[in-house]
Amino acid sequence: MDPINLLLAINLFVSMSANYSGAKKGLKTSVTKVIDRPVSYLQKVPPNVAAVVLILTIVSIFKVGTLPASYEAQYSTLRIIGLIAFVFFSWVQVLSYKSLGKFYSQDVVVIKEHELVEKGLYRFIRHPQYLSQLLSDLGAGVALLSYVVTPVVIFIEIPLFVLRARLEEKILLKHFGNRFVSYKKRSGFMLPFIG
Repeated sequence: MDPINLLLAINLFVSMSANYSGAKKGLKTSVTKVIDRPVSYLQKVPPNVAAVVLILTIVSIFKVGTLPASYEAQYSTLRIIGLIAFVFFSWVQVLSYKSLGKFYSQDVVVIKEHELVEKGLYRFIRHPQYLSQLLSDLGAGVALLSYVVTPVVIFIEIPLFVLRARLEEKILLKHFGNRFVSYKKRSGFMLPFIG
């Protein structure tokens, strides 16, 4: 197996293992704890697209849906940059989950005793989890030279996660009011100091 593909596969396995407890907890968002859960296609479609991207990434590790091996040497620098982005942002995603703690959910919800998380990466940007998901997926697509993963991330996953982040902001504004407005002024949307 190609060394970049092998390193990507190892990091994918290890980072998914690190996220397992958060994902398992996120699946169990109790109905009795939920105060507000907006009804929207953005609840299920973006996570399902991310799951499809994960499957496509795994398949791409085995060179299905990727450029021929003859391109690997020609684009080795680009592939290494993609691998570095994938590794870095997959661990940023782990940190994002951990920063949310008990307030993490796979759905856009507000639960009883919900607090606005403003620590860790959330001090600087409001959606590090979404940003890291997108950049790690894009990095994987580039590292694998996947002509399937990369366009799905760019044309489908990015717009969906931006829309989902906007939905999340509406519900946070509704429940935290001026505190969220103040937090919004101090932090960027997905990039520091930007929106």
